[in-house]
Amino acid sequence: MAPRIWARITGRAALAALLATAFAPAPATASDTVALSLEDVPRTMVVYNADEGAEATNGDFQVPVAVVPGNKEPARDIEVVVDASGLKGIARVVKGGYGNCTGSGWVYTCEYGTLRNDGESNAPFDILGLDGVKPGDSGTVTYTASAGNAAPVTGTTRMVVGGPTLDAPDEELKVSGVAPGRPAPLTPEFANRTRFAADRGVALHITTADGLTLEDRHSNCYYAGASPTSAWCVFPTKAAPGAAYRTSAPLAYVAAEKELSGTLSYTWSSAPARPAGHTVRGTGAPVTLVRAADGRFDGANGTVRVETTVQADYRPVTGTVRGRVGDTVEVRLGARDLGPGELLGDEAKGRFEVVPPEGTTVTSVPYSFEDSDLKWGCEQPKKPGGAFVCDLGGEAFSWAEEDDGTTAIVFHVRIDRQVTGARGAIRTYSPYDRTPGNDTAVIPLDASPAPAYRAFLRPVVWGSIAAGGAVALALTVAYLRRRRRSA
Repeated sequence: MAPRIWARITGRAALAALLATAFAPAPATASDTVALSLEDVPRTMVVYNADEGAEATNGDFQVPVAVVPGNKEPARDIEVVVDASGLKGIARVVKGGYGNCTGSGWVYTCEYGTLRNDGESNAPFDILGLDGVKPGDSGTVTYTASAGNAAPVTGTTRMVVGGPTLDAPDEELKVSGVAPGRPAPLTPEFANRTRFAADRGVALHITTADGLTLEDRHSNCYYAGASPTSAWCVFPTKAAPGAAYRTSAPLAYVAAEKELSGTLSYTWSSAPARPAGHTVRGTGAPVTLVRAADGRFDGANGTVRVETTVQADYRPVTGTVRGRVGDTVEVRLGARDLGPGELLGDEAKGRFEVVPPEGTTVTSVPYSFEDSDLKWGCEQPKKPGGAFVCDLGGEAFSWAEEDDGTTAIVFHVRIDRQVTGARGAIRTYSPYDRTPGNDTAVIPLDASPAPAYRAFLRPVVWGSIAAGGAVALALTVAYLRRRRRSA
């Protein structure tokens, strides 16, 4: 019986164990709770241009690691191992990054710590060029991200040697007289100063700022949005070594209604790759490239500064120096912007200059900045009778502009004496003011005689009284001494 009983117990235990195994929850694996992603790492990258050779340096390669949204817990102890041995023959690597990457040779390890639902990025190394490479040479970098509670993920990036470098004009172009709302022309140009031909074609990337937009005229150009401030155009032309080129027709840009000035900038590339966001294709005829006259092409960017026909008309804000001789009075002085242009970008705001009336002295032009009380908000004249210069872009006026366009500051002016008909002057200056007739105004002096008691309080009077008192005191002391001796 004993063996039979043991068998029965053993069978029941086995059944219980089987049922427990069948119905108990399975242990969670790392991939069930946390997942990592390397989707933001570029799959292809132009590492440097062939003509740069051993002088090339590139520290832009980063390995962003993201934690997939919806994880039940943070990803802990994230580590990224990057292997650059696939770059042998086209580049060298040296330690780079932001302090949390270690390694040498071709393999580097970056520690990213613990992340919940965001990401972390680092540049494991800097890439240095080699002489003797050709456009199109390439190699592959591999990398693996892992965490203590997440399965590893692996990615690769193909590094391509680009070229040749295409140079833009090195001198900034200045354009004036652009009427807002009307298309204005721009003809970008470049030169290939290298020994390589641009066999893959050429691309142009142009951007605008401060109220300028581009017209989407050309079918070989892609624009960023409906009122684009950026365009990317691709040309099949194989730019020859030592040759200069320009667009066969101008590209067009438009200034906004109240815009005073703006900027355009463009770059050329021999490795065409459309930037993200450029989804609107032009509808007109394609623009092409034609040979251009040789010139000074040593710039990475072509820059154009644009000034429109719009003005910002300044008018002085003035006041009267009114009070009695000896008073120190406050006079509010400044400038008012009558428009119609609006200073929205980096335009110079201009200034105003103040010459105080004869018979007065400016004792201070006080203002407050960052919890400090300062005495001179305007530059003092270098010689007597000169002008105080007030820069409207300076810190004294950083919060002084009012809703009606007025920017002013209080001058403390002491009235030293009466001067009949004395008048000071205030004059405004702006690079966008094209109406000079209202730039100057007077600062009248209206001085009354000092009250009689002030004459009594003058230092000369008090000095005379003090001197007289001293004499009287001396006589009194001498008299008392004489009486003591007589006694």
